[in-house]
Amino acid sequence: MEAEWTFTPPATRKRHSKRYLPGFLVSLLVAALVAVVLAPFMLVTVPSGYVGVLWKRFGGGTVLDPRRLKDEGMRIISPWNVVFLYDLRLQSVTESYNAISRDGISLTAKINIRFRLKRDAVPQLHQSIGPNYIQALIVPEIGNRMREVITEYTAEDVYSTKRAEIQDKIRQRAEAMLGEKMVEGGQGEEEESAPYRIPLNAMLNLMNTLILGIELPTAVVAAINRKIEQYYIAEEYRFRVTREMRESQRKRIEADGISEFQQIVTQGISPSYLRWRGIEATRQLAQSPNPKIVIIGNRKDGSPIILGDFGASPAPSSQAPAEEETRPPRKD
Repeated sequence: MEAEWTFTPPATRKRHSKRYLPGFLVSLLVAALVAVVLAPFMLVTVPSGYVGVLWKRFGGGTVLDPRRLKDEGMRIISPWNVVFLYDLRLQSVTESYNAISRDGISLTAKINIRFRLKRDAVPQLHQSIGPNYIQALIVPEIGNRMREVITEYTAEDVYSTKRAEIQDKIRQRAEAMLGEKMVEGGQGEEEESAPYRIPLNAMLNLMNTLILGIELPTAVVAAINRKIEQYYIAEEYRFRVTREMRESQRKRIEADGISEFQQIVTQGISPSYLRWRGIEATRQLAQSPNPKIVIIGNRKDGSPIILGDFGASPAPSSQAPAEEETRPPRKD
């Protein structure tokens, strides 16, 4: 059976368009206006390194299931719901704390705290503590641990030599505290809102606590500097004494070696050896071209007697008498 095609005159189509087109345009404009108004509430941009926790106004509040977290990018939600953003990257916070050392000195320590949130525990962190978790949890707890550790050291130790040890103890005790304290939350029997009880260290990873500076009273700092200066002066004198002792030991060893050498040489020299060396010296003198007088006597050691070199020129003073004799006599 063939379909019957009905021809609509152009005039009829024109009348229909004039009748329905204004309503369609008005509906389109209203829809566009509603979309523009609701877009900020429905479109959520999750930046790089962040994660979003969904809060349902009519669906039980915070969604605790980590699988329903909003990852990076553009996300569409219902306009009556809210997404809270949390930074999962390494975070750094610097705070100044007041403390008292073991010897009763009041000081101020500037500490840098580095930590990261754990993704799967962000919903529980949001429900139990909230976006202000840094000031509500991390800063006070690190301050308490810092004061506990500072009371075990003197002001000099904190200022000079024990800074690395102190910051390690602060981090260790803070980690122990986070592992001991539990956070409870959740309600109902559904999976996403079931009660939970988890430790704080399951929510965040404390990387390090660095002591950036220690401020002590001016008088205490001056006293510590003078003490350190006197210590190094004493070390200098101790080094000098040690050096002189080693020099004395060296001279003693050298003297012992010379004495031993002389004893060995004295035992090895005999009269026959000396006589032979004297004969060798006489023969070398006889072969020398320089004029000299060598007297070989009957000495016990047989050594020759050398009276000097007769080829040397006379002294200039020997000409003085000759000049006096040639001078003419003075007439009175």
